[in-house]
Amino acid sequence: MKGVFQYWPNRITASRFIGALVLFTLLALMGEGVVAKGRGVYQLAFWLFVMLAATDALDGYLARRDKHVTAFGRIADPFTDKVLILGTMIFLTTMEWAREWLPPWIVVLVLAREFLVTGLRGYVESAGGEFPADTFGKIKMIIQCCAVGGILLMKAFPWSPVWYGFWDPIVHLLVWGTLLSTAGSGANYVRRTVRILRELDR
Repeated sequence: MKGVFQYWPNRITASRFIGALVLFTLLALMGEGVVAKGRGVYQLAFWLFVMLAATDALDGYLARRDKHVTAFGRIADPFTDKVLILGTMIFLTTMEWAREWLPPWIVVLVLAREFLVTGLRGYVESAGGEFPADTFGKIKMIIQCCAVGGILLMKAFPWSPVWYGFWDPIVHLLVWGTLLSTAGSGANYVRRTVRILRELDR
């Protein structure tokens, strides 16, 4: 196989995008009541999300290990991550049970941050600068994955009152961690943009 898909990291990234579409289809059918909302369906959605989120670390590791970092991967990998996380968040806000942990306004702020960073990156790179992802952004992604996975986890399994009382505040904490890390990461990108543009003007 030639072209960008001759490397396993790019194949995994493409597979994650296709898997995200499958997950969204399942969530949409669940939201519309087309499929039964039993525990088995929610468990399928939970494990599918976990598998897809895990492949993000896998393709990055393989790309660095085998020195197969490509232009396609640099663009497609973060794009697919955003599609997976933001798409799942949006579908969850359409389900009344999920709003206990994920109110729509948090998703709006997360979306706003992504639009802001995308705009800043495009502007900086058009001016001749480089705008790679930073550690703060990667930490934000991890917290977001844990928060979304935690919300699905709460619905997927029949928790006893004791275990529900244990996991519930953790999931709430992860969602608020998502909000804070998203805001902090956005602010850090703004600061980096100002610094990079000042250096380019010298």
